[in-house]
Amino acid sequence: MHRNKTVLLAAVMTAAISLPASAAVVAQATTPLNIRSGPGPQYPVIGAVPTRGQATITGCISGSLWCSVSYNGKQGWAYSQYLMATLSGRSLAVAEMRDIPPVTYQAPAEVVGSAVAPPVINGTLVEPQATSAPLVIAPPPADVQSYVVSHPVAPVYLNGEVVEGAGLPQTVQLAPVPGSDYDYAYVNSVPVLVQPNTRQVVYVYR
Repeated sequence: MHRNKTVLLAAVMTAAISLPASAAVVAQATTPLNIRSGPGPQYPVIGAVPTRGQATITGCISGSLWCSVSYNGKQGWAYSQYLMATLSGRSLAVAEMRDIPPVTYQAPAEVVGSAVAPPVINGTLVEPQATSAPLVIAPPPADVQSYVVSHPVAPVYLNGEVVEGAGLPQTVQLAPVPGSDYDYAYVNSVPVLVQPNTRQVVYVYR
């Protein structure tokens, strides 16, 4: 009898966090998060979800961390590692949810058959530790932004999404910002400021 109660309780708990296959999920961004035109770091940034902004997830690609999202009228793709949803009182990372409807990516007609080769992925971003305090710095001075934007360097593409607090692998070459304590790089087509000694992204120019 005790075993039957245990099995029944487990079944109830599982049902409590299940999601109907047709349901959309409202998720909150844990950090400023890019919205891209396609499911990958090689696609252009078309918008962003601010920290604690709520985006609607219509589905995720099976076996991938990229999900189709809508925020403030903008439809695109976001990296689900930085999205949290609440189901039955439980806060869950969208990347850990198994019942989100699967979706596929359909490339726009104008890019189908394009001769442009996709960029080479040169490594993986080191994701911020969940136990670490959020990285918050004041916006860098205007002259730093001006230099970084007006002196682009060769971009590098890494698996994941570039966010404040993420770490860059040693394969990413950093460039100095004159008169500043920071270096910079262009990661996944986005210019970022980097703390040289830790290789941690401290600011993302969106």
